[in-house]
Amino acid sequence: MTMPDRPFVLSRRMLLRIGGSVIAAAAAGRVTAQAAITVEPFSFDRLIERARNAAQAEYQPPEALGAPFSDLDYDDYRNIQFRPENAVWQAEEAEFVLHAYHPGWLFDGTVPLFEVEDGRARPIKFTAADFNYYGSARDTIPEGAALPGVAGFRLNAPLNSADRFDEVVSFLGASYFRALGQGNRYGLSARGLAVNTAVSGEEEFPRFSAFWLERPDPASGEVTFYAMLESQSVTGAYRFVLRPGETTTMDVELHLFFRQDVRQLGIAPLTSMFLFGPNDGGPFDDYRTRVHDSEALVLNLGESTLVRVLANPPRLANSYFGAQSPGPFGLVQRHRDFDDYLDAGAHYEARPSLMVEPLNDWGAGTVRLIEIPSDLEANDNIVAFWIPEGNFAAGDTYQTSYRLHWGMTPPGARSERARILRTLGGFGGVAGVEPRRDRRKFVIDFQGGMLGEPQGESEVEARVSVANGTLEEQVLQYVEGPDGLWRLVLEVRAEAGAVTELKADLVAGDRTLSETWVYQWMRD
Repeated sequence: MTMPDRPFVLSRRMLLRIGGSVIAAAAAGRVTAQAAITVEPFSFDRLIERARNAAQAEYQPPEALGAPFSDLDYDDYRNIQFRPENAVWQAEEAEFVLHAYHPGWLFDGTVPLFEVEDGRARPIKFTAADFNYYGSARDTIPEGAALPGVAGFRLNAPLNSADRFDEVVSFLGASYFRALGQGNRYGLSARGLAVNTAVSGEEEFPRFSAFWLERPDPASGEVTFYAMLESQSVTGAYRFVLRPGETTTMDVELHLFFRQDVRQLGIAPLTSMFLFGPNDGGPFDDYRTRVHDSEALVLNLGESTLVRVLANPPRLANSYFGAQSPGPFGLVQRHRDFDDYLDAGAHYEARPSLMVEPLNDWGAGTVRLIEIPSDLEANDNIVAFWIPEGNFAAGDTYQTSYRLHWGMTPPGARSERARILRTLGGFGGVAGVEPRRDRRKFVIDFQGGMLGEPQGESEVEARVSVANGTLEEQVLQYVEGPDGLWRLVLEVRAEAGAVTELKADLVAGDRTLSETWVYQWMRD
């Protein structure tokens, strides 16, 4: 998969995830046209009350636009691009500008956008003149066609260079959004909410039904915007504060109101892709050694940092991590060299890690990880989210806040202890003889942190646990070199169809020296 250079062009995978003075003439015309539009008071408190009242009414799904917008195919949609000179808020001192997404193809609906200034909100309107139409898109969308609205928006800022506006965040489809830190390329996504994901019955996909964006103060380095969320079972009011940087942060405050009972509520849901890697090569005959947007789920729980290495399982896989007042957790990409992936188009080494930092006490709950079998890198097959303890019934409310960190190495993505450098996997048995297919060999390399230069191998020990399987062999050794490391080799046996849970870290006496390696092996 190739992620395009700017100007922004949508990739297939991004689309398939769901099934100040103004200097540009067109932008100036937009502001003039809005002068006749009724301006309404706006505040977050008003939005919260709006969401509360909406929960008392029956859910109204969005209306599909139909032709000609539904007639757009994948190639047509890629051939429609927003005209950068028509960006909202464009001015010499601007720190953020706003672009819109054209409606059509999979996005056969619109979401209203409003600009907020001095506590007043007015609609932001776009026309077909704000977009360039190339190729067959010019035939599908007739010249002069009335644009019913937009499908979403993105915010650009001087992220990587002071003289260039790069994309920082994009909201498109349901409640999905993606953001970038410095040097990143788009990879994993976040969502506003997950409702009944991978439980019995049908999953709901809540949608952001409207956005209100405060005109940014050029000196603040941040932009604040708000969203209304709706689904069959829940409504919500969201407040976002975005700060671009080496690690881009986004503060999220949400207030939820329940129309119906919800079997499972997923807070701060993350969606990513893992196809194969050295721990799980799968059946792929590929010149690349790794293909993934994320390689591990990292959880900071008290004094421990758990690193749950991802896999592409033979069948649906679930892992649950109970926690009380969790620290940061998220999906990370740790290998950052081109040679780790050898993909000159996708550049997986530049995909951001994303950590969720609770900003209040989240109490008791569970981090759930879902791994879905996949045979294509176009499929997002990894999902992770927080499940608060307790039930949510019609009439209930829930509120919380958290900070999202997007970047190469965001806070919480790595501990001060020795890190898990890599995980390798293969059939068990001794090299040079017939492999033991009822066994799996795991090789885990630990490096740095509290390990340092060893004084003697007896001082460092491996602490290993295996559930629903048998640990047949365990070897720990120091591997000398310029960046010496400790290698732990485990050979595990399990019955056909078994789901085996493994856990390991390095200790010296009562001191934990490393991150904790966690893995789930599904034996075919």
